[in-house]
Amino acid sequence: MGTGKGPATLEALSMLLLLGEVKRVLVLGPKRVAVSTWPGEIEKFKASFGHMKIAVAVGDADTRRAAIGSDAVIVTANYDVLEWLVEYHGANWSFDCIVCDESTKLKSLRVSIQTSKSGKKFLTGQGGKRAKALARVALTRATRFICLSGTPAPNGLEDLWAQYFFLDSGRRLGTSFTAFSHRWFRARPGSDPQKQQIEPLPFADEQIRAAIKDITIALEARDYFDLPELIENDIKVEMPSAAMKLYKKMEQEMFVELEGKPIEAFSAAALSQKVLQIASGALYTDADGAWSLVHDAKIEALQSVVEEAAGMPVLCAYHFKSDLARILKAFPKAVHLGADPKIIDRWNAGEIQMLVAHPQSAGHGLSLQHGSNILCFFSSNWSLEASAQMVERLGPTRQAQSGYNRPVYVHRLIAAGTLEEVVVKRLRTKASIQDALMEAMKISR
Repeated sequence: MGTGKGPATLEALSMLLLLGEVKRVLVLGPKRVAVSTWPGEIEKFKASFGHMKIAVAVGDADTRRAAIGSDAVIVTANYDVLEWLVEYHGANWSFDCIVCDESTKLKSLRVSIQTSKSGKKFLTGQGGKRAKALARVALTRATRFICLSGTPAPNGLEDLWAQYFFLDSGRRLGTSFTAFSHRWFRARPGSDPQKQQIEPLPFADEQIRAAIKDITIALEARDYFDLPELIENDIKVEMPSAAMKLYKKMEQEMFVELEGKPIEAFSAAALSQKVLQIASGALYTDADGAWSLVHDAKIEALQSVVEEAAGMPVLCAYHFKSDLARILKAFPKAVHLGADPKIIDRWNAGEIQMLVAHPQSAGHGLSLQHGSNILCFFSSNWSLEASAQMVERLGPTRQAQSGYNRPVYVHRLIAAGTLEEVVVKRLRTKASIQDALMEAMKISR
């Protein structure tokens, strides 16, 4: 992450367009990446890339149609509009090159290529609607496909299949996820009997890496220049006895009453969310988002982080909407990272003392390193990708790229004796798997 995937890809696209290898490029990414990052890179390196006209197909339907109908050779769009984009184009698909930034958005694909009696190939199978919509055109209309990701396997090796299926139609990892999983994984019992869990076989890691190495480039900034230190600080937060009693009751009975309202978890997954809510300090009481306060121990811990920062702004990551409401109430000068791009400019200019952001909305493509070198995770969730991407918004690589020789502090507020301890431990286990993959895929210098 932060190693210049965007400019490197633009350099490659510039050459492909110049040589006539491709005619038009579709760049897909999270909304902020599509709106700001790619146009920003072309503007930043205008001397090299200014000849490539770019249009942004994000917004209402008229805006998207205008961008697609323009003479721009590069069109950016967010993943949310993929189904509309494929339907709108129909048989007139104009993009022969597709770039997927943060390609793990495609990992849900579970299709396979079948051949009819007449010899015509078609797709069948399951998976996310957006990924399936893209597959219908990517595998038949595009001659070039590029996947970009700083976290290609956030949940393990199983995340790789769909991304590489788009790249080579299954030649390296199998023409279906079933074939892939049967070859390199084995089933194991999980907490949910209705959902099969898989784990890699002992030889899977080495064989998968060997299979994909010829079409994979991996770089890590620390191999090329000195990086500031990353200092991780787990802050154990002791919940009040009443809150811990409520936590234990929910954990054991899957049912509690709070302020006279019955709250029940109907599955292991729902229970996980409920106890994490309690650990964070508030519990949702209905399906409409109403919540009740359980404790303020984490708010107090966050206040200590702010005080110790001694005036340096703090980037605060939250998970639940109740977290956001409580943080904004406790810190009146805090600003929520919403849709307004000017907020990012204000943060990087040092005008905001606390920026509160959800990892899913701030975790991809944003540069927040000018504003601070301090990040605090108020609550915990299971996504390694969201966590790692959030850290990288102001992480050591971006600090070094911007000329800052200062360590990066990552604080995690962890409710002692709760599932949050397990979540953080699990994230670090996932990270070790992904780090091993990235290490093996590095190009030789």
